[in-house]
Amino acid sequence: MAKLTKSAKEIGSRHGLTVKLKTGKYKKKSSNQWLMRQLNDPYVAEAKRQGYRSRAAFKLIQLDEKYHFLGKGKTIVDLGCAPGGWTQIAVMRNKGSGQVVGIDILETEPIVGATLICQDFTSEDAPDKLKALLGSEADIVMSDMAANTTGHQQTDHLRTIGLVEAAYEFAKEVLAEGGIFIAKVFQGGAEGNLLADAKKNFTKVSHFKPAASRKESPETYLVAQGYRKKVRLTGI
Repeated sequence: MAKLTKSAKEIGSRHGLTVKLKTGKYKKKSSNQWLMRQLNDPYVAEAKRQGYRSRAAFKLIQLDEKYHFLGKGKTIVDLGCAPGGWTQIAVMRNKGSGQVVGIDILETEPIVGATLICQDFTSEDAPDKLKALLGSEADIVMSDMAANTTGHQQTDHLRTIGLVEAAYEFAKEVLAEGGIFIAKVFQGGAEGNLLADAKKNFTKVSHFKPAASRKESPETYLVAQGYRKKVRLTGI
């Protein structure tokens, strides 16, 4: 893979449709629209050039450019890791040290420097498997998981929040003092109870939408920094 760009923001400035379909490749209009978007998406092109598994890699790069949480020697859990874009960036930023463990219900091609398992994170034994692989506390728990969309924004939001809540409860069990939790949610943020609990257990909680997230997408990211492990243990 090529070296990381100085700033992933530079990629988003490469606007302008340059590829057109002479004839519809697919019968469905939505399929043709998706293909046009992919062909003319600067992040798709740059991901291919740099050898990233997906354009989503730039979302993590931009999150890190804002919050500066990745770095050498980190222990990282990547929930919903397929096809591996986030895992690739985490491994690269670890610079040959640390540990990256990922899980996804879909098969993920191996990535040197990471341990990946194919399993539904919400299955009963998945959290224990991840803990066994970690063998210690984690510095970062990050989740790009999202429920399959139905087209109904509120329903999709609620289903994704269910995954966020599961990821959050897992994070509280494995994060070290000062750790960070990052998770994809749909606009509207996290539900009240989760957000209130996060503010109690982390020193700073915010939402951020990377430039690499498509404007029409309702996704944003919940970022909880500075895990207060003692708060949870004392029940405060």
